[in-house]
Amino acid sequence: MKVAGKLAAEQLEMIHAYIEPGISTGELDRICHEYTVQVQNAIPAPLNYKGFPKSICTSVNHVVCHGIPSDKKILKNGDIVNVDITVIKDGYHGDTSQTFLVGKCSVLAERLVRVTQECLYKGIAAVKPGNSLGDIGHAIQIHAEKNQYSIVREYCGHGTGAIFHEEPQVLHYGNPGTGLILEAGMTFTIEPMINAGKRHVRLLPDQWTVVTKDHKLTAQWEHTILVTETGFKILTLRADETITRCS
Repeated sequence: MKVAGKLAAEQLEMIHAYIEPGISTGELDRICHEYTVQVQNAIPAPLNYKGFPKSICTSVNHVVCHGIPSDKKILKNGDIVNVDITVIKDGYHGDTSQTFLVGKCSVLAERLVRVTQECLYKGIAAVKPGNSLGDIGHAIQIHAEKNQYSIVREYCGHGTGAIFHEEPQVLHYGNPGTGLILEAGMTFTIEPMINAGKRHVRLLPDQWTVVTKDHKLTAQWEHTILVTETGFKILTLRADETITRCS
């Protein structure tokens, strides 16, 4: 899990330099696929997963999650794009995502992306043995709603390890002290999807792409977390991040 998480983090670091106006999400997918297979000697978990046709997910602007990369989707100045990476290495999964700013973005977009990352960190800080999944969701919900944003409720974090998606479901809202009690050794993702408008979403006919109903901006950040004896370890921590233990 540590190795797979490190590879997933390195891939987000690698792709950052390519995210600029004029590149297609299809090209981002090809770059990541080649990097996974040729450089990391790993497997892109999304490819052919339940029929998903690409190696990464690219969700632009009002796309909440599971956006399918395409050569027709060209990133423009002012866009935001979530790149969701999951690699399989030696049978284990590392799952992480980041929302990138493309060129010069609006103050609204920058604020949404920043607050969503803060929501992720608030949720992670609630991870320690004896706490509950409800503590995680509550921490995220309080911070999002304090900033006048809404939380997508139809999609959530999940257990992961040898299996891509498994129990438990990690909701990004909830009440303190409720739900599964955390124990050392658990591994799961926390991946809040935060909307600038209302929380409601809809699934497009491709049966993958999820968008906000009001077409307002949405952002997401994701990490794979290990519950340790004293707190947590972020298995997908990137070099530019400093949050490493429970606070």
